[in-house]
Amino acid sequence: MARKKSTSLKMRILHRYLGFFLAGIMAVYAISGIVLIFRDSDTFKNTVVIEKTLDPNLSAPSLAKAVNNKRLKVTKEEGGVLYFAEGTYNSTTGAVVYSKKELPFILDKLTHFHKAKSGDPLYFLNIFFGLSLLFFVVSSFWMFIPSSPIYRKGMLFVAGGIVLALILLFV
Repeated sequence: MARKKSTSLKMRILHRYLGFFLAGIMAVYAISGIVLIFRDSDTFKNTVVIEKTLDPNLSAPSLAKAVNNKRLKVTKEEGGVLYFAEGTYNSTTGAVVYSKKELPFILDKLTHFHKAKSGDPLYFLNIFFGLSLLFFVVSSFWMFIPSSPIYRKGMLFVAGGIVLALILLFV
């Protein structure tokens, strides 16, 4: 007669195979998380010069919307040309030339995946990944016998990790 698997063994097996399955996506989140730390700087970003023609005689707020720059401020205007920190706009012809800082294609894709919203087509995959990470947290407590010295030592590390998380949250 086959022996019934213990909860501990089932958790270990699920933990192991889910870990292997999610190795790629964990790498994506790790890399994009590191990149997102630098989102307020120009680290990893390339300067892209954009030249296009817009409608003539746009106001500053309309220009800001057209070039997708909420912080656009016109610094001066002379001869029908509006100057702003990133470029120029000729209000007579509608020609605009400006520069923009962008992440390289693959890093941009990684960070957009990391910051997915409920309106994104595959947002449920992010929910699955989050729940999987939560499972890893819970299932790790079934890796060792609770009475073993390594488990007790592990609990000290858990306490240290919780304290560190609280410090990082509130400092």
